[in-house]
Amino acid sequence: MAIPTTPADVTIRDAEAADLQSVVRIEREAFDQPWPYTAFEHFLGDPGFLVATRGGDDGAAWTDAVVGYVVADATPDFGRTIGHVKDLAVAEPARERGIGRSLLVRSLLALAIEGADVVKLEVREGNDPARALYRDVGFEVARRNPHYYRDGEDALVMVLDLPAWREPDA
Repeated sequence: MAIPTTPADVTIRDAEAADLQSVVRIEREAFDQPWPYTAFEHFLGDPGFLVATRGGDDGAAWTDAVVGYVVADATPDFGRTIGHVKDLAVAEPARERGIGRSLLVRSLLALAIEGADVVKLEVREGNDPARALYRDVGFEVARRNPHYYRDGEDALVMVLDLPAWREPDA
């Protein structure tokens, strides 16, 4: 499995309470139906709640700030463990650098360590960039959830068989 190279100035680590304001800011900028602060608080300490931070001293406005995050968890379900990627976003100035892909892959590794057999996620049918990312990492569309989102848009449920997963070379 080829693990994508995270940009040299980006660190991926477990989320901490001090990160939550930045996570919520990115969430609100990225989504029409953002999660509340308390939803993120609930996932603190879970191995699948990761943040990407940008380091360095180049004077950029987002230096040493959270520039992306992923929330994923694993739940036992009738003899097997199901992973669920619940939320993933990258701040606008940090997009198209591979940060989202790195966060996703790191969350999948965390879910594998937690014993997940399969990982699922929901994505807006019209969110082509996210669908392409998930497809590139190995997710496949399993079904459609009609009118899943408040505005009536359908969600696609995508799944990944984790034990068989071999990420395509980046």
